[in-house]
Amino acid sequence: MEHADADSVRSMRTEYGKAELSDSGLAADPIALFSRWFDEALAAKIAEPNAMVLATADAGGAPSARVMLLKGFDQRGFAFFTNYESRKGRDLQGNPRGAMLFFWQPLERQVRIEGSIERVSREESEEYFHSRPRLAQIGAWVSKQSSVISSRRELDKRAMEMVLRYAVGEIPLPDFWGGFRLLPATIEFWQGRPSRLHDRLLYSKQEGGAWTIERLSP
Repeated sequence: MEHADADSVRSMRTEYGKAELSDSGLAADPIALFSRWFDEALAAKIAEPNAMVLATADAGGAPSARVMLLKGFDQRGFAFFTNYESRKGRDLQGNPRGAMLFFWQPLERQVRIEGSIERVSREESEEYFHSRPRLAQIGAWVSKQSSVISSRRELDKRAMEMVLRYAVGEIPLPDFWGGFRLLPATIEFWQGRPSRLHDRLLYSKQEGGAWTIERLSP
């Protein structure tokens, strides 16, 4: 059975060719290009176009990755929110660098972003936290993210306690919860092309804030 499954995987084929990423008319600013691609992913009605893989590594270099949701981007960088005491939060405390990967399969595109990561301001975390649905705010208090729990029942019991505790009034932002922002040093745009000869354009940030653009071999 394992051999048959492996054969099935090896036999999978996808031929790309919906678009190209040409040098002519290329945006000098990768944030502008990302914004355009993101808008096109929205227009294509891709489910959760802000879904991304976030990769971190601990102080010893051991990597980990997980799917998260991007919650904002601008010239400063790319923001996401989480429990600061989670595994990713602990990783970033000891090794404040990371990578993001967006894959928009219907458009045959991916974007890779690498750079340093810092916490957003408390005010920004407050603003986003209170924009969330009330039960999601309670969920942030309930979950000791990445820690071991004895059962689902324990989690549900804690949730009910928090619902009663914050039955009325504003739910405060937990001290252990908030945002991070990835400050991009490199952004790579990948467009699928026929015969696996894909387009790859790498933007690298230079001192002073200018970006250089290089085409990479697929």
